[in-house]
Amino acid sequence: MQSKIFNLNWEDFDYKDPEQRKQLSGALQFYMATPDKFVPGRFSKIEAFVKKHDEFQNLKLQAFTIPSNFPVYEKAIDVVKKFQMIPEYDNGYEQIFDVLNFEGTRASGFDVMDMASGLTFNEVKVGEKLKVYQMAGDKERCYFSFYGGALGWHRSLFEDQQYWLAENNAQEFRGRAYGTRASVFYGLLEEIAERKGCCSVVDAGCSGDCNADALSIARSINYAATRILRNVAGKGYNLNPQTTNFVVLVPLEMLERVRQALTVRSQAFAQSPTVAAFNFMIVTSMMLTNHNRIMVILPKRKLIAGYRMDLTLFDDFDILSYTDTVAGWMRYGGCAGDLDQLECIEFEPISGSCPTSPEGGAGVPEAPQ
Repeated sequence: MQSKIFNLNWEDFDYKDPEQRKQLSGALQFYMATPDKFVPGRFSKIEAFVKKHDEFQNLKLQAFTIPSNFPVYEKAIDVVKKFQMIPEYDNGYEQIFDVLNFEGTRASGFDVMDMASGLTFNEVKVGEKLKVYQMAGDKERCYFSFYGGALGWHRSLFEDQQYWLAENNAQEFRGRAYGTRASVFYGLLEEIAERKGCCSVVDAGCSGDCNADALSIARSINYAATRILRNVAGKGYNLNPQTTNFVVLVPLEMLERVRQALTVRSQAFAQSPTVAAFNFMIVTSMMLTNHNRIMVILPKRKLIAGYRMDLTLFDDFDILSYTDTVAGWMRYGGCAGDLDQLECIEFEPISGSCPTSPEGGAGVPEAPQ
C-alpha cells in the first residue's frame, strides 16, 4: 500500500525496526514543519528541505544552526512525497501582520511601542545644533504563549496494517496545529473590530439594481481607508495614498460582493476608472466569527506577530497502553500597537434576493424555514 504522505510502500515498512521507526519520526517532523513561514533551525542546513520549502512557499529563507543530534533528518527527506509538501492552510493573516522570527532566541516576548516624539525637521544653520527630541509613549510587552496537542498511535495500527488511519491522524494533527495559530491572530483582529466598532453599515437590499450594492460597498471601503490614513497621519508612517496598500479581510460569505465592489467602474464604459480609490488586496478566511463584517486594514507596521517555536514533535512509547504518543508544541504571540490601522464595515444580513442569477432565480438561496 502506497503512503499518501510519505514516499514509501507501507508493506515494505517494518515498524519493529528501530532505524526505520527513527526515519519515519524524522519524516513526520519534516511533514509537520513544511507549512511554516520560516525554515526551522533543525532543517536550515539540509539542502533538500530548504529547496522544497523555497519551491513551494517562495519565501525568503533564513539560516539557523542545526543541532548535531538530528542526523535522522537527512534520511527523512527521501521519504516525503513532493505533492504533500504544498501547504493548503489559511495563512492569510501573515499578509496582515509583520511576522518576526524569534526561533533560536531566548526571548519570552517582544515590546510594542506606541511612540510619540514630537519630532520635526527644521533648517539648521551653520554652527547650530540639532534639537534632541525624547521618545515618549506606552510600551506593551507581548509574550509568547505555548500551544500544544498530543496524538496517540496504538501500535496495532501498524501491526494490522491500518496505515491510512495513522496518515489521516497525522494530516488532521498538522491541520489543527496551524489552524489554531491562524485562529489566534484572526481573533486578535476581530477583537480590535469589536472594541472600535464599525465606521459604516451597508444595506443588504438591491432595490432592483445590484450595481448600487457594489457602489455602496466600494465607497464604504474607500471611506474606511481614508479614515485610516487620516488617523495615522503624523505617526511616522509617511504614507503615500497613491502607493499605500490595504488589505480587505473578508469572510467567505462576503467574498463575491466585495470582489465585485473592488472592480465596479465609475462609468458604464470599460475604460473608466474603478470606484475603489486605493490599492486593495482581498484576504478571505473561513475563521472569522462575524460573517456580516469586513475589515479594511493597513497591514504590518505595528500589527506584529512573533514565532518563537515552530510545530515541534516529541515522541514516547507508553508500555502500559502499547501506544506511541506524539506531542506537538508551538509557541507564538501577537500584538496590535496601533488600533487606528483597522476599520470595519458592517453588513446587514443578506436576504437571498441579491444578486440575481442569469437564469432569473436568486443567486443566494434563502435558509430553510
